[in-house]
Amino acid sequence: MHRRHFLKLAGAAAVSSTLSSPTIAAPATKVRLGYLHTLAVDGQIWLAESQKLWTEHGLEMDYIQFQTGLEAFQAMTGGSIDMLATGAVLSNFPARGQGKVFLINDVEFATAQLWVHPEMGIKTIGDLKGKTIATTIGTTAHVFLDTALRKNGIDPKTVTLINQRMPDAVTGFISKAVPAVALWVPFNVSVEQKSPDAKMLIDASAFYPEAAIVDGWVAANGFHEKNKDVLTRIIQAWATANDYLVQNPDKAIATLQEQHYQNVALPELMGQFKAEKVFTSREWRQKYADGTVTKWLQQVTDFFTGFAKIQDPVPASKYFDTSLYMSAIKA
Repeated sequence: MHRRHFLKLAGAAAVSSTLSSPTIAAPATKVRLGYLHTLAVDGQIWLAESQKLWTEHGLEMDYIQFQTGLEAFQAMTGGSIDMLATGAVLSNFPARGQGKVFLINDVEFATAQLWVHPEMGIKTIGDLKGKTIATTIGTTAHVFLDTALRKNGIDPKTVTLINQRMPDAVTGFISKAVPAVALWVPFNVSVEQKSPDAKMLIDASAFYPEAAIVDGWVAANGFHEKNKDVLTRIIQAWATANDYLVQNPDKAIATLQEQHYQNVALPELMGQFKAEKVFTSREWRQKYADGTVTKWLQQVTDFFTGFAKIQDPVPASKYFDTSLYMSAIKA
């Protein structure tokens, strides 16, 4: 065979072999993620799922739903999940050395609310002195309630708190077992539907930004230490979903309602979205860089330190790892 013809055939065969060889993709990294099924916590999670962003970044998310952040932290501490997304509780357990905050979702702008029964003698916040209030202690609603009382000149010690899981607290309020409840959306919908004479006295927006409460992600200490590449990929996928939510809220909320919130009417879900404050990934980067988020986290940590008497609390500047986000998201 002529040498030139041989080389041409050999080269073609090599190319053909290369093109026909199957590409073996690296296995996706499985992440056990605990979450609360409330829009302010899981909105970006499900948008990333619907857009296949987790898969695009080599992640296989194993979702485990919890009713409260307290339960999720207990699971993470026990080793059954790798990380979690939650509300105000992310300023509690990390301050005890349990977990590292690495990603912030939003601000609970007006998601925490205080509802009362006027016919039971409560028409203003001042009327709450000496009364009983149901809530879930240690959560966003509790932190908000404490702020609302203090800002209105009421010592929280002068009210009686009934600690219940939020569904039970709301049920008790609707049945008028208690005259007031501090809750978070969407539990307000049940109150509006089943107790039309109830009145919302105030929501968390009254204290923004001075006493802002943020939602976010916390990784178990060991996972954070050994899997920073995984956390970086989570941030990158989250950022794409987050920016879509901020820039296309109507489409994003419609998608979430259709796929994950079928039992919530679209106008109600949009109302929940408007009760939170979201920023683009670049805007969040600036708030990480200038210390705004760290300040917000520390404010809530200070509350837990006093209320729960945390000994030698870890400051937010140490339990909040901003480095991964700053590297993953460019200015």
